[in-house]
Amino acid sequence: MGGPSDEVKIIFIRCFGGEAPSGAALAPKVGPLGLSAKKIGDDVAKFTKDFKGLKITVKLIVQNRQAQFEVVPSAAALVIQALKEPFRDRKKEKNILHDGDITLDNVYDIARKMRPRSMALKLAGTVKEILGTCVSVGCTIDGADPKDVQSQIDDGEIVCPDE
Repeated sequence: MGGPSDEVKIIFIRCFGGEAPSGAALAPKVGPLGLSAKKIGDDVAKFTKDFKGLKITVKLIVQNRQAQFEVVPSAAALVIQALKEPFRDRKKEKNILHDGDITLDNVYDIARKMRPRSMALKLAGTVKEILGTCVSVGCTIDGADPKDVQSQIDDGEIVCPDE
């Protein structure tokens, strides 16, 4: 059948937090590894309930027919989670505007979480990446436009921490 049993397989699944991904999407990925798509789907739903209603990526690590899960949230998911918006029904509410306000400290925390996946040399560059995400999400930073905060970082008016 498959290769050696101690081989590690990594599968990425993109799904909504708190919901089981469809069996049709899971079965071709986990079936050949000898895993049940329904059981994996239920476990993913349990594991992602912190990100309820947000589209996130789940990293599935399979070894010896045992699955481990890691949530790999996107910057947008972390920003929307920081806005602390109530859960919405995707079928009823479309094209939602995230017009909340988050603090600069929240942006620093998100940047620290995203740091390993960022291409920026310093944390300041990662902070600016997150501010760009705030622009596209539509929220403000301490009442100010994220683009203004980016230019303040460029001008040296706001000094980002080193790490």
